[in-house]
Amino acid sequence: MKLTRVFLISIFISMFCGVFYALPVSAAVDAKCDTSSSFLGFPTWYKYLDVGAKGEDPCAIIGPIGDDKGIDVAKAAPRIGLAIIEILLRISGMVAVAFIIYGGFRYLTSQGEPEAYKMAQKTIINALVGLVIAILAVTIVSFVGASL
Repeated sequence: MKLTRVFLISIFISMFCGVFYALPVSAAVDAKCDTSSSFLGFPTWYKYLDVGAKGEDPCAIIGPIGDDKGIDVAKAAPRIGLAIIEILLRISGMVAVAFIIYGGFRYLTSQGEPEAYKMAQKTIINALVGLVIAILAVTIVSFVGASL
């Protein structure tokens, strides 16, 4: 029983840290123009767009430049889409953590009833699987977004 608790606590801590993982900001971007994260560690919607010191505003979103010296929407839309997908995946990771906590509460309140115990165990296992999938998906989206 102790091994199960230690295992669940270690997974909870590692997954909680993984949900708030943010890529480091490149040295070319000013520190006050950090696009890697915003509220609660979520990435900004413009995370994968170019932010630079062109013009008067050093934090202006310059995006991928098109032929007419404006933002190329065809190149910017997938990058914005990736940032939005990453935000949604991080939210799903938080929901999975909430379900792990809920399953643990159900486990504690099962009072030795086999059916309630099995349902709580099933909730925890399904939430852990969802959390692992969410973390892997965030990692893949971050890698693809950084390589664009």
